[in-house]
Amino acid sequence: MKKSALYLALIALPLAFSCNQGGDKSSELKDSTMIDTADAPVSNECFIAVDGVDTAHLNVITSKLGKVTGGLIIKYHEKATNDGLIDGKFRGDTLFVDYTFKIGENKTIYKNPLALLKKDGKLVLGVGQIETSLGRSYFVKGKPINFERGRFTFAPTACK
Repeated sequence: MKKSALYLALIALPLAFSCNQGGDKSSELKDSTMIDTADAPVSNECFIAVDGVDTAHLNVITSKLGKVTGGLIIKYHEKATNDGLIDGKFRGDTLFVDYTFKIGENKTIYKNPLALLKKDGKLVLGVGQIETSLGRSYFVKGKPINFERGRFTFAPTACK
């Protein structure tokens, strides 16, 4: 009789323990809601840039925590269109983002760093030396980014 009670206790213990593992789902939901509202968008700005026959459309969404997301489409006259997303942050008056994009119908995904200087309400795309290490591209530290050689100057426009 003592052995059967011991076996029953050994079987019941894991079952009782597993019943408590579910946790309080309402507190988890509450925590995730707090994270979402803490980083809610506070502004949505749209920009357009024209260089000869090439155009670029930029959408910049800034959150309460300063994170910047959005989209960038660059339409080249004689080449395929670059279409992708930006993700980054302002450091001072410069927006540093990672641009993840596809070129035309190609399924390959590319990722490049971009720097845009905010000047007189416009965003000027900079040109800098890029280095790739361990599959990640970034601007080389110590090398300046030239905002005068940039091809696109984005002017504010109405969002569609």
